[in-house]
Amino acid sequence: MSKPKIIPDNIPVDHVLIDAEIDDDGVQNTPPPALTWQQRLLLLLGLVLVSINLRPALTSLAPILEVVAANRQLSATMAGLLTTLPVACMGIFGPLAPRLARHWGAEKTIAIILLLMAAAILLRTQLGQVGLFLGSGLAGACIGIIGVLLPGIIKRDFPKQVSLMTGVYSMALCLGAALAAGLTVPALALFQQHWQTALAIWALPAVLACALWWPQLTRQQATHRGHWQVRGLLRDKLAWQVTLFMGLQSSLAYIVFGWLPSILLDRGQSALQAGLILSTSIMVQVPASLLIPALGKYCRDQRLPIAVSLSLTLTGLLCMLLAPTDYLLAWAILLGLGQGGSFSLALSLIALRSPDQHVTAHLSGMAQGIGYSLASIGPLSVGLIRDHSSTPWPLAGFFLLVISLALTMGMLAGRKRLVQVAAYPM
Repeated sequence: MSKPKIIPDNIPVDHVLIDAEIDDDGVQNTPPPALTWQQRLLLLLGLVLVSINLRPALTSLAPILEVVAANRQLSATMAGLLTTLPVACMGIFGPLAPRLARHWGAEKTIAIILLLMAAAILLRTQLGQVGLFLGSGLAGACIGIIGVLLPGIIKRDFPKQVSLMTGVYSMALCLGAALAAGLTVPALALFQQHWQTALAIWALPAVLACALWWPQLTRQQATHRGHWQVRGLLRDKLAWQVTLFMGLQSSLAYIVFGWLPSILLDRGQSALQAGLILSTSIMVQVPASLLIPALGKYCRDQRLPIAVSLSLTLTGLLCMLLAPTDYLLAWAILLGLGQGGSFSLALSLIALRSPDQHVTAHLSGMAQGIGYSLASIGPLSVGLIRDHSSTPWPLAGFFLLVISLALTMGMLAGRKRLVQVAAYPM
């Protein structure tokens, strides 16, 4: 049995980017080839553009969801299922990423999945309801796979700039989400209310990312040997607390991605205003993801920053629903601060509660696989509530319930403890 390594509570930022192939000794012991500055620049541009593509398939739909639902004759419940499906597929298919990387290599897998993502984005504009749902689910699966593989490549190829690259990665994710949320409605107007074209244009960044990523396929691939395994995570209470906190806070994030513009339309905002408010909230998550976890350095554990983040999230959500609309931008900023902090803390807990990096990778798979599957219930529930109630109060109650559960799990997972499992070489 390998001796557990205790990770200090002031976790270094490189542990937040979890390497999906940490269990593969062949990958870990194959040093990345030396790159010229031109090759490193091309790699950096490729990484940024790939990262930008990990959210537009989700956030481009929300600002015009009402238009799509009317055209495809979807009830609010069916629209909730449409926003749920890609999130569920992220959780279901993300854990397949290491297996695909062992078969094709991480670089080739990302290139293939980018092309598949572009095809999925186009598919949801064709074949009626079938294409809409099938394309949305396939896009979610692609996001899940790339999202698992990309952090390991960043850590491997930029080992001395991990802190900087973590910020770049976070900014690229939020930039892609914000651009899709803010520009889809103007695109709808530009293309004369043809929503299929307004959604289909988000396939172009995926194709461009694949073109910039293509030179990485010529690099020497690592050999695959000497895998590790971790047993007992599903029987560990702390592992479940971390997983449930990840899932519950993610549920709120994907509710915002999928339903916030529709909620704002109900409050008298235009589609353009709703998209811009969502875009603003997403961009605020970048500084929040760096600022709020830093509070942990001055605390015994992560419970206080978790409580602060969830309180900001609850305040932002309830004010969006119930408070005067004159201050919607302020509520969007509060919401972004809370959700950016919550997500970063959820990722940090995966590493903070693990005795070594092998356990970290497996706990990450559990927290994101099961957690995202759980998170998918949130958007579906909002659709059901909107189908059966014309007032905001049941939705406010649902938000309060989810955040109460997230706070309970966060207070348990935020304590300074470690999961009681270890990694074994196979």
